[in-house]
Amino acid sequence: MELSLSPQQREFAEQVREFVGARLPRDIADKVRRDQHLDREDHMRWQRILGEQGWHAFTWPEQHGGPGWSIVQRYLFEVICAEMNCPIIQPFGPRMAGPVIYTFGTDQQKQRFLPGIRDSTVWWCQGYSEPQAGSDLASLATWAEDKGDHYLVSGQKIWTSYAHYADWMFCLVRTSKTERPQTGISFLLIDMRSPGVEVQPILMLEGTHSFNTVFLENVKVPKENLIGEQDNGWTYAKFLLEHERVDNAAIGVTKAAMRRLKEIAASEHGDDGGTLMEDPLFHRKLVEVESQLQSLEVTALRILSQVAAGEAPGPAASLLKIRGTEIAQRISELASQAVGYFALPYQPDYLHDAGSETPVGPDHAATAANNYLWRRCMSIYGGSNEIQRGIIAKRMLEM
Repeated sequence: MELSLSPQQREFAEQVREFVGARLPRDIADKVRRDQHLDREDHMRWQRILGEQGWHAFTWPEQHGGPGWSIVQRYLFEVICAEMNCPIIQPFGPRMAGPVIYTFGTDQQKQRFLPGIRDSTVWWCQGYSEPQAGSDLASLATWAEDKGDHYLVSGQKIWTSYAHYADWMFCLVRTSKTERPQTGISFLLIDMRSPGVEVQPILMLEGTHSFNTVFLENVKVPKENLIGEQDNGWTYAKFLLEHERVDNAAIGVTKAAMRRLKEIAASEHGDDGGTLMEDPLFHRKLVEVESQLQSLEVTALRILSQVAAGEAPGPAASLLKIRGTEIAQRISELASQAVGYFALPYQPDYLHDAGSETPVGPDHAATAANNYLWRRCMSIYGGSNEIQRGIIAKRMLEM
C-alpha cells in the first residue's frame, strides 16, 4: 500500500532516509539484512544514535521530550527504518515503561527515569508473566510486602525478554489479597542490580537467548518506585498492554520480511525449472499473504489515528496482535518452504556472526529455519492469540 503523501511528508521521509543512510552502522545493517542475531551492544549503539537525534522515543509528545510526530510521520519512520535494515527499537523503555511513567508517574519519577529512556542509556524489561499467570495475568502471585518506606518483593517472573540485558524492570506485584484478582496489584520499578534478583536464561529452539526466568527473593524496592496508587496497578497494566498489542502488528518489519520473501521467490527455482515467483501455486500463496498484510496496514493506520485523537485502542488492539503475528509467521513459513532443503542445516556460527565459515546454500537460506522457529513465540507473547480472541468476543461481539 502506498500513501498519498503531502510535500511536507515527502520531505520528512527523505530526511529519515538521509539520516539512516548516513548514521546506521554498516555492520549492524548487514546483520539485520542477513537475519543474524544482534547482541546488546548492537541494539544500544543504534538506539543511542537515535537518542542523540531525539528519535529514540519517537512516539512521545514534545512535552515529554519526544519529537511530537504525527501518526503518518511515525508510520513513515518505522517503515523506512525497516526497509533500510535498521534494528527494531526495543520497545520496553520507549513504548512501554516510558508512556506509563509520563502518564501516571510523579514529577520526580519523570525527571529520574525518562531521560535514560529517551537517550537509550538504560535498558528496561517487562516483569509481567509468571509460571502460573501468563495469559491469566490477573492471577499473578509475586508478593510485595509493605515495610513502611519500602517493599520486599519475592516471586518469579518468566518469559522476561532480554532481562539479561536489562538495567531496570517494570513489574506487576501483588500488594493485597482480594476476591477480585485484578485488584490488589501494584506497578513497581525494580533495579535489576538489586540484591535478590537472579536471572536464568531460557534458550530458544533455534539457538538464541532472548527469554529468561527472573527470581526475586526479598528484593528491597523503595516506595518512591511505585507508579501511581498502590493496588491500582491493573489500570496501568491494561494501558500498557493495549498499546503493546498495537505495536505487535509490526507493520514496518513485516513489510520488510515480505520484500525479502519476494526476492527469495524470484531467485529460487521450482520443480519445473522456473522461479517460485512464476510458480502458480507458490505465487498464489504469496499474493494471499501480501493482501492480508495490506489489509492489516490499513486497519493499523486507522487505529493509530484514533489513538492520536486521544482514544484508547481498546479491544481492536487484540485484532492487530492476532493478525500481525499470524501474517509474520506465515511469511517466515513461506520463506522456509522457498529455500527447501537448504533450510535444514543448523549453522549457529552464521546466526551469531561468530565465524568466517561460508554458509551452506545461499545467504538467505542460512537463517530461514531459525527465523521460522523463533516466530512461533509471536502468537504467545503479549497475551496469547487465544486470549486475544476471547477479548474480542467479550468486548466487541458481546458474546
